[in-house]
Amino acid sequence: MAKKLKNIFLSASIPLPDRDDKFYYTADIIAIRDAVRALATFIIPSYKLIWGGHPSITPLVRSVVESLDGNIQDHVEIYQSEFFKKDLPEDNAFFGNIVMTGIKKDRESSLLHMRKQMICDNYFVAGVFIGGMEGVIDEYKIFKNKHPEALLIPLATTGAAARMIYTELDNSELNILNDSYTYLALFNSLFDNYVKER
Repeated sequence: MAKKLKNIFLSASIPLPDRDDKFYYTADIIAIRDAVRALATFIIPSYKLIWGGHPSITPLVRSVVESLDGNIQDHVEIYQSEFFKKDLPEDNAFFGNIVMTGIKKDRESSLLHMRKQMICDNYFVAGVFIGGMEGVIDEYKIFKNKHPEALLIPLATTGAAARMIYTELDNSELNILNDSYTYLALFNSLFDNYVKER
């Protein structure tokens, strides 16, 4: 029988210029892309990566999955709201595990429903927060409340929402999250030291 994979939550997006300046002007877009690729490269062979299918993130994960050997479709899972069914990224079709969540009265309530289902219906050993805008902060709050024992990894070097979350945490033990751009080595160290035994 195959070993059950531990779930890792990814909350990430690339901030848009027509949204809140506090996210866009502090974001390091190259770092966000590098961090997502490094996380997917590190996580997918040994863990299960679950994320909300943001159109700026899913193509990055897909590029990593396509480069890996073996059948690892069960190592990834995307959540999407039916509210966006007409506008789903083409990259979604590449993945076999997509969970569609119901439509509520408007965009915001549909997103909140999707986020709560994604985070509350799964057990996670870690949550990784990269770049992002309001949605990443919303997901962080839900995640922290639902999974208080999980390792929180807000990559401050990617800026935007992740930097705000890192500042709120004030965890001197994880100062490396504010300094390191060598993301693959960073994930290797963090998961060796904090996640393997969870």
